[in-house]
Amino acid sequence: MSNPSYRPLTPAEIEQLERQGNCAEDWSALRVAEPFCPDYIRNSTFMGAVSLGSIESRRRTDGALALPEGIYGSTLADTALGNHPTVHNVHMLSGYTIGDNALLFNIDEMTAAPDDPSWLEPMNENGGRRILPFSGMTIGDAYLWARYRGRKTLMERLEQYTRRLLATPEGRYGQLGDNCVVKNTKSLHNLVVRSTADDPSRIDSCIVLRDGVVGYGCTLEYGVIAERFLLGEHVHLEFGLRLNDTVVGDNSTLARCEVGNSIIFPAHEQHHNNSFLIAGLIMGQSNIAAGGTIGSNHNSRTADNELAAGRGFWPGLCCSFKHSSRFASYCLLAKADYPSELDITLPFALVNNNLAKDQLEVMPAYWWMYNMYAMNRNSKKFAKRDKRKFKAQNIEFDNLAPDTAEEMLRGMELLRQWIAASTDGTVYADGMEKGKRRTVILKAKEGLQAYGDMLVYYAMKYLTAAGGDALPSPTLAEGARTKEWINLGGQLVAKADMEQLIADVEKGTLGSWADINRRLDDLWQAYPAQRDAHAYHVLCALEGTDRLDNARWQRLLDRYNAIQQYVDEQIRLSRQKDEQNPYRNMTYWDADEAAAVLE
Repeated sequence: MSNPSYRPLTPAEIEQLERQGNCAEDWSALRVAEPFCPDYIRNSTFMGAVSLGSIESRRRTDGALALPEGIYGSTLADTALGNHPTVHNVHMLSGYTIGDNALLFNIDEMTAAPDDPSWLEPMNENGGRRILPFSGMTIGDAYLWARYRGRKTLMERLEQYTRRLLATPEGRYGQLGDNCVVKNTKSLHNLVVRSTADDPSRIDSCIVLRDGVVGYGCTLEYGVIAERFLLGEHVHLEFGLRLNDTVVGDNSTLARCEVGNSIIFPAHEQHHNNSFLIAGLIMGQSNIAAGGTIGSNHNSRTADNELAAGRGFWPGLCCSFKHSSRFASYCLLAKADYPSELDITLPFALVNNNLAKDQLEVMPAYWWMYNMYAMNRNSKKFAKRDKRKFKAQNIEFDNLAPDTAEEMLRGMELLRQWIAASTDGTVYADGMEKGKRRTVILKAKEGLQAYGDMLVYYAMKYLTAAGGDALPSPTLAEGARTKEWINLGGQLVAKADMEQLIADVEKGTLGSWADINRRLDDLWQAYPAQRDAHAYHVLCALEGTDRLDNARWQRLLDRYNAIQQYVDEQIRLSRQKDEQNPYRNMTYWDADEAAAVLE
């Protein structure tokens, strides 16, 4: 919003405004900016201190809707409007600061009490992880505050930094950014809507929006009810969604479902009827299918359980889980009512509750062995669909990255143990399900080999991109392999760097949220080099050495080239299964029609 120089109304302007059906508690409390034309203010009421930006003879359009600039049939109280406002039929607009070129149309109530922020209670229904959202808060900020509850000094510092922000005009609730569109909405209370000319946000036909922060480029429409929430950039809430006490990451879509008390990292999809997500930590690049009930049953006397799922969480139709459960990255779960708490430690796995045999079955590296097309597509599509302009939240989109590499290395250790313990050819796992049932590992040896290939593919992809076919610099061998990585809202941070960041907050070295985010940006700049070093150490671990020599490197290059050919072939075969499936094609008259529809 621009900051024009305001002036009081002239007697002639007051007289004209009253002739046009306007009234005010005190006309001297209404201030305007130049150029100001009273012709475009009609049948409206002004209460308290109201300031208006310049108003001219212009038309504002939004799709098929075209309205004249100005204020018509509305009530404004203690509100500041930027330049070129278009405000029509707003029954009550109170306590808001609104940017330039805003369009407000057919709103019943839009009010703010900036000094009364509401706590948001994510991940756990008992409120033990509560946070105060603020304008500019990233998904990583929210996770940092909600997750590290055992660090008392950290918690005190973060609340202090937040309250300091909320005490400033820029940090208070009741803000709409430039070029924001809000129309046909019943009730809005204590909102921050971030919006610019290049990345506008839009709210249309919502029912209730309360105590929330809406990021740049977001769209909320068609019957949404949302209370106590934080949205990243380019989030879409649609079609009767019910949302409360939840953080939703950038580039996510929620529709036709109920979501509460959760933190969802970027690139999450949940847009089918009857899906239900409560008290969950979902680390992004995820999809909740129709009928999913996640958090519908607790396993203790109070509602204090949680579910945590790594990147790429994908439960099938009508899945239900008991809290508390935990899933490694890129778990695909077959349609089932899972009867007990789960701790799935193998990434890229297919999980199935086999009712006929009364056993839990887990197939490691399923994506790599049987759905390479989807695995390759998913790794690319999230980055391709990223339309954010500001990108305040740093995000690792690649499904083969240091976090998943470490999960695969741990998975290989477990598979070796379980294979060695097998006496009858069946491989059993320990600790994946609560109860007396045995967990059967399907295709354990093939999964072990696949993890090894995936790790070579991951490491060589980055090392050859950095240096071609040449043996990498021995400086990459310095230090130990970083085995623990924190997914901080989408950004991967080495655990040592995370501990240093927390310590610096506790000491006051990082004295604000801005300082914290600058540190995270610096770590993001250092991340590619850290990832390359990690890739080198992964190869060393696979080779059983501390340093790669020319012979080992050449052997790895040959293996990488063979794996690349396998990947290309599997992508082709995966796609070919669909293309040659007669049932998939039987609804089309001929190949030309199918090609026109599907391509």
